[in-house]
Amino acid sequence: MICKEEIEENLRRYDKDNITIATLCSHSALQIFFGAKQEGFRTLGICKPEVKKVYDSFPLAKPDEYLIVKDYNEILSDQIQGELLKRNAVVIPHGSFVEYVGSKNIEEKFYAPIFGNRKVLDWEGNRKMEMEWLQRAGIPLPTVFENPSEIDRLCIVKFYGAKGGSGFFLVKSEKEFKEKMKNADNSNRENYLIQEYILGIRYYPHYFYSPILDRTELLSMDRRDESNIDGLYRIGATKKEIEDVGTYVVTGNLPVIVRESLLPKIINIGEMVVNSSVDLFPPGMIGPFCVEMVCRNDLEFMTFEISARIVAGTNLYPAGSQYSCYLFDEPMSSGRRISREIKLAMEDDRLDEIIY
Repeated sequence: MICKEEIEENLRRYDKDNITIATLCSHSALQIFFGAKQEGFRTLGICKPEVKKVYDSFPLAKPDEYLIVKDYNEILSDQIQGELLKRNAVVIPHGSFVEYVGSKNIEEKFYAPIFGNRKVLDWEGNRKMEMEWLQRAGIPLPTVFENPSEIDRLCIVKFYGAKGGSGFFLVKSEKEFKEKMKNADNSNRENYLIQEYILGIRYYPHYFYSPILDRTELLSMDRRDESNIDGLYRIGATKKEIEDVGTYVVTGNLPVIVRESLLPKIINIGEMVVNSSVDLFPPGMIGPFCVEMVCRNDLEFMTFEISARIVAGTNLYPAGSQYSCYLFDEPMSSGRRISREIKLAMEDDRLDEIIY
């Protein structure tokens, strides 16, 4: 992994009065650019030629400048990284950035400053390490089966990486696991997690941990539309038919607000995740993250996954949410919150604390 001292050395060469907020034009980029502009930063979008017109279609959120690449592998080139350094860029990672560039490449080959702690990539991208993180936090978790032969109930099989649910499937036995694994459309078949499937309502709270203010914030929340599964529910498919198809590709997001009496539990889960991260990969979780959970009929939460970065569900709230309005007296999206944290760090001469 690139050492933090090397990133800090690059950061020291920056003109702090001319910081640029940069990211890949995908996932939550519109919100990130829009929020950066609200905070007074210049913005830079990295994209393929055919994507540029999408962002040009939204004048208030389009980046001030583009770096055009033919292939996402070019992001690791000395030319593109040199341009990022030349523009005093702080790169905001999101799911598409991690997926297209590759977590290992980001750790070992990407020397431009990134908002947050790049150590988290190992803990987020490896399902077993992710479970260790959540276990250390003391959060209730579904049962994980180490071997397919142990499967004795409905389970979900998840592959490593940020793929928006692509390739996940449901199984109830070792035989079914082997059958579905043969047809799994995933190049990373050796790296998977078998996890008990918990019945209940899924919630995706969007948190933000601020080292500058030393607090964990609940900014917003969503639920997700998932291809196949949601479509099958609408046509009245049976439980078995849904289990047989069982793919979970996210196609969109829905706004949600929970019963106010559940908020203490949700806030506590976010704080527990942050606290355990400090011990596992210091200085720990920085910035936006999402703890993916199910609320059971007894109103208890079971956590099944964490996304240690800004998630696409935050795109519902570019003008703030039903929770952020209680934290800020102005519209505050997760994208803007990132730029606000960078601004606060710059004012206190603490930018190196939130960059790696």
